[in-house]
Amino acid sequence: MSAGDPPRGNGHSGGGSGDAPPSGDHTRPKRSTPARSPVSGLTIDIVREAGDWDGGTAEIVRRAAEHAYVVAGDTEGAELCVVLGDDKLVQALNRTYRGKDAPTNVLSFPSMEMPGMAGGEPLLPEESALLGDVVLARETIAREAVEQHKSLSDHLTHLVVHGVLHLLGHDHMEDEEAEEMEALERDILEDLGIADPYASQH
Repeated sequence: MSAGDPPRGNGHSGGGSGDAPPSGDHTRPKRSTPARSPVSGLTIDIVREAGDWDGGTAEIVRRAAEHAYVVAGDTEGAELCVVLGDDKLVQALNRTYRGKDAPTNVLSFPSMEMPGMAGGEPLLPEESALLGDVVLARETIAREAVEQHKSLSDHLTHLVVHGVLHLLGHDHMEDEEAEEMEALERDILEDLGIADPYASQH
């Protein structure tokens, strides 16, 4: 499995975070001002915690997260957080919650407070479903983009889409699940004008 191949877990490159605790139990750095989309009803909170992210990153992240939610989401309003981090931060989370002492490109931490999940509480009418957190590692993403001959923005978009789909309940632990999730990612990315990220693997 190469660095960009989807592993069988709730993350990308190097595995996932399906066994991670609910959002809020890991790091909770200073927060940005959440922005609610008038189109999808999704509130996206972006936190710049670490890493040399450029000024256009937030817009790339918002666009990718919103479109993934529009295509795959099933509630009228929801909230998620995207943490812009670096390899050091992601490695620490990967080690603590997954027992893997190495950085990876993206980790997803689905919230256990969602309706229908263990321990979840019904939402009040004015409340939004808390989907969870997506955490990104700047150095790994940049390195993979070069290795895979992709633009940084395209690769980042793909990983945000991948992470958000995990928050929405999609997974790739089994081959059939992986095929379905990859197909959904392709459709979302095509809508965003981005080529099939898995083309070279088939």
